[in-house]
Amino acid sequence: MAKYVVKRILLAIVTVFIICAITFFAMNAIPGGPFSSEKALSPEVEKVLMERFNLDKPVTTQFVLYMKQLAHGDFGVSIKTGRDIATTVFDSFKVSARLGGMAALVALICGLVLGSIAALTRNHWPDRLIIFFSTLATAVPSFVLATLLLLVFCIQLGWFPVFSTSNQNYVLPVISLAMYPMAYITRLTKTSMLDALGQDYVRTARAKGVPQVKVIFKHALRNALIPVITYVGPMLAFILTGSLVVENIFTIGGLGAKFVTGITTRDYPMIMATTIFLATLMVALNLISDLVYKLVDPRITFE
Repeated sequence: MAKYVVKRILLAIVTVFIICAITFFAMNAIPGGPFSSEKALSPEVEKVLMERFNLDKPVTTQFVLYMKQLAHGDFGVSIKTGRDIATTVFDSFKVSARLGGMAALVALICGLVLGSIAALTRNHWPDRLIIFFSTLATAVPSFVLATLLLLVFCIQLGWFPVFSTSNQNYVLPVISLAMYPMAYITRLTKTSMLDALGQDYVRTARAKGVPQVKVIFKHALRNALIPVITYVGPMLAFILTGSLVVENIFTIGGLGAKFVTGITTRDYPMIMATTIFLATLMVALNLISDLVYKLVDPRITFE
């Protein structure tokens, strides 16, 4: 297992490096620069700023200098605000993590419950109703759902404030982010539960007179959780990266707002820092979800 973990960590480092390279060179390939829209800057001041952020050097040299700086844990400072990038990213991520954590919890709990109900009521009206709405939810992207919820519940009905920093403002963003993964987990749980209920050990438990509740939760659901755990890692990454647009729609000051602002203002250090942070988070969550398999099912090996 230790060999597997080391191999995955090395692969994760290579993956993050490739993402860094693609983001850096694609970012610099776009015409213009961070100071091209600053009309108040004189040519002399712009030249000094270009030298300060190494923007006067060739792109390959800029990339090497940035990677050396990153190797020491230094994300640099924002071109637009002058603030430390690492402080800005981690402070903003607290808001995004809170929103994403609530959305993930709602998606996981509701998906498991609805999927179990659908499996236990197969071919009856609760099953058909749950599958219908889960199929509908998977077809609607989170940013589209967020826009519709904002128009209906904030602007038309006025049930929720458009601009707010209270917990009330988290209701609609959580629904927007949780809907797709909840629908996916529902369908995944139903399929896994039906497969588990048809196994020999479940039939044996029922033949021995084990109560139905114990058969479902101790035997069937535990084995049905393995495919769900497979999806939890990518789901968390999906929610956290998908929250970038949703946060901007609902004006929540999280990492998404900083990322979008960095793109519109051509703040190169901010774009790189948020991309690297989210890429590292994604590969880490995938690794953790792989390791959790072993805890759920000891029969799984990493050889």
